[in-house]
Amino acid sequence: MKIENEELKEIIDLWDLKKEVKRKIYKLLDKNPSLSPTFLFRYYVPEGKKNKVSELEKNFSKKFNVKYALAVNSGTSALISALIACGIGPGDEVIIPGYTFFASCSAVLVAKAIPVIAEIDESLTIDPIDIEKKITKYTKCIMPVHMRGLPSNMDKIMEIAKKYNLKLIEDCAQADGGSYKGKRLGTFGDAGCFSFDYFKIINTGEGGMFVTNDEKVYIRAQSWHDTAACWRPDRYARERMPGELFYGENYRMNQISAAIALSQLEKLDRYLNKLRKNKKRLIEYIGEVKEVKYAPVNDQEGDCATSLVFLTEKGEQAKKFIEQLKKEKVPAGGIYDKDIRDWHIYKYWEHIIEKKTPTKEGCPFTCTYYKGKIPDYSEDMCPKTLDILSRTVIVNISEAWDEKDIKEIAEKIKKYIN
Repeated sequence: MKIENEELKEIIDLWDLKKEVKRKIYKLLDKNPSLSPTFLFRYYVPEGKKNKVSELEKNFSKKFNVKYALAVNSGTSALISALIACGIGPGDEVIIPGYTFFASCSAVLVAKAIPVIAEIDESLTIDPIDIEKKITKYTKCIMPVHMRGLPSNMDKIMEIAKKYNLKLIEDCAQADGGSYKGKRLGTFGDAGCFSFDYFKIINTGEGGMFVTNDEKVYIRAQSWHDTAACWRPDRYARERMPGELFYGENYRMNQISAAIALSQLEKLDRYLNKLRKNKKRLIEYIGEVKEVKYAPVNDQEGDCATSLVFLTEKGEQAKKFIEQLKKEKVPAGGIYDKDIRDWHIYKYWEHIIEKKTPTKEGCPFTCTYYKGKIPDYSEDMCPKTLDILSRTVIVNISEAWDEKDIKEIAEKIKKYIN
């Protein structure tokens, strides 16, 4: 059965995409009045038609200056593929920050490894000092997360990974296009993982990308993301290298998601430059602050600039500040509120605190291959993280602001900031 052009257009109209993005998709559809399901599939694109997924991988690889890019159906899929590809599994520990969406933690558990939760510092990213405190002889990997587009301290993290011979997988779900000292986030370690879901900088509804410079890691990620191994030159051939073929999942990206991502990738740097310009102007208009402070940023130039972060001395001050800003219609909010459950904060990860598993066996917490001591998971295991998040005030930045908007928002912030 063929999928008619108009049916696809109705689906696309439901997506919150910019008009120029939709026009490009419609142009793709108009060239193919009646698209077969084969055309929408990751592989087996009809002769003479462009494979949008392959094109996206090629363009992403070029823009991020990496050898290999693999398009997947979500950021979580990218993380799981990266962990499996890097050989993380039963008996291993992976250090992650206490401030990230639970998917980061879940990916570690899916790989049958043990998550170790570390503190963040005032940059809202993982604290390198606490990383080193959390390392044991079972630690296999560090997973920094560049939350809210803010780059982690990659110099320190790389130094630690090298010192202890650890794998490094970057979670760039909220930092598509960000950088650290001129180098794209996601390209420092063994693998980088990106998300293209509704709330991300590149938005295809659902989708993600895995990148690496290691051919073996890339091939293993391909195997995991496509258990049928359709990516191979000869799909049914015997294994070409040890560790190439094994059972896996189905994390493939489809052609429509790739077409949307291609359009947004093309405009990524222009979009980020606009955000950075608006954030810089907002700070200039606000000027010096006293009772609160600007949160430190590990690399101002590489910040995706999706938000401006303030830190107060006490949590109650942050609450009052946020209330006043909201009254003034400033797009502001907090992160940690004791009365609000948020799965971006480890305190509410009851899945792991209570060691909840899908089956009664309790794997990986009961895995016989793991010889270490299960971390003492609790709601107060990372007090520094909770303190910092309770004192945080976020002002969301928009690329659509003009000079007048920025000045007005700055005046409203200045009205209450001191």
